[in-house]
Amino acid sequence: MSGQKLTKYRFSFGPWNIHEGSDPFGPVVRQPYGFQEKIGFYRELGFDGVQFHDDDVVPNLNDLTHEQIVKKAKEVKQLLDDNGLVAEFTAPRLWEDARTIDGAYTSNDPNERKYAVERSYIAVDIANELGTDKIVLWLAREGTYIREAKSSKDAVGYILDAINKILDYDKNIKILIEPKPNEPMDQAYIPTIGHALALAYLSSDPDRVGGLIESAHAILAGLDPSDEMGYALYHNKLWSVHLNDQNGLKFDEDKAFGSNNLRGAFNQVRVLEENGYGRNGEFVGLDVKTMRTQRREVSTKHLLHSRKMFLYLLEKVRTLDKERERQFIQSRDYEGLDWFILEHLMS
Repeated sequence: MSGQKLTKYRFSFGPWNIHEGSDPFGPVVRQPYGFQEKIGFYRELGFDGVQFHDDDVVPNLNDLTHEQIVKKAKEVKQLLDDNGLVAEFTAPRLWEDARTIDGAYTSNDPNERKYAVERSYIAVDIANELGTDKIVLWLAREGTYIREAKSSKDAVGYILDAINKILDYDKNIKILIEPKPNEPMDQAYIPTIGHALALAYLSSDPDRVGGLIESAHAILAGLDPSDEMGYALYHNKLWSVHLNDQNGLKFDEDKAFGSNNLRGAFNQVRVLEENGYGRNGEFVGLDVKTMRTQRREVSTKHLLHSRKMFLYLLEKVRTLDKERERQFIQSRDYEGLDWFILEHLMS
């Protein structure tokens, strides 16, 4: 890396990452922070970008006129400007409506599919008001509870049709598909980045469709997040990441980055750093949950610690003796290489 200008990384998270601690087995345990209070935390925690769902920006948007939605989005843009922040992306929240309980884009009901696409158009309009050209599609309910409920072939076509309609709606918008293999559905139709990029290449404008990889989602698919990232980087389609951690194949835990698998986290930072991620303005995004035990006044530590972990591991990547590593690889002394990496991480 000698002589090469070092990447200055920008970090983002979504307001939902500062939450009240409720889960499927218990109620809230902390008083909520208001939206403006959450926005006020970003700079002091070292973050520049805000990830948004459409209704983070405009609550209850299904009950509002288009003019009211635009007005509220403009107010949030001013709030971002006042706090020195930018919007990274907007994502249509397509999984919490009565019309999408059996899928949004892949519902068996054409009227429900129509609603999902129209809701996505609103997310695009909000993104434009916020000054971002990125729409993230987390295809939360695009799957099945039982296999016989839907045609998997038709479902993939429905998803692609929705993507093409969004691309046609706005000629400047970029779509980032965020794959996940399961939860809330039993199985999802787009479980990995390979599936997501196949859709990208089938779309009407492949240059405007890429991917967002979340560490935990890759682990839930039984895959290594750094390999998934490397795959997308080869295709020049890794346009965002959600770094976190995960303790095995269970529910989506969204643990602080590096808290469970330090070496896995190191390799994620390494593949990003060594392949130029961030040099075109891509954000290092986080999607992490506060532990339920945390008191309200310390319920942002997980964000601070995840960012610090990335920077700590970045220094480990940049100070690794590449010549020694090359020698281990050349001689196929992988036991030696294994210890060399472990020793470097522990030093």
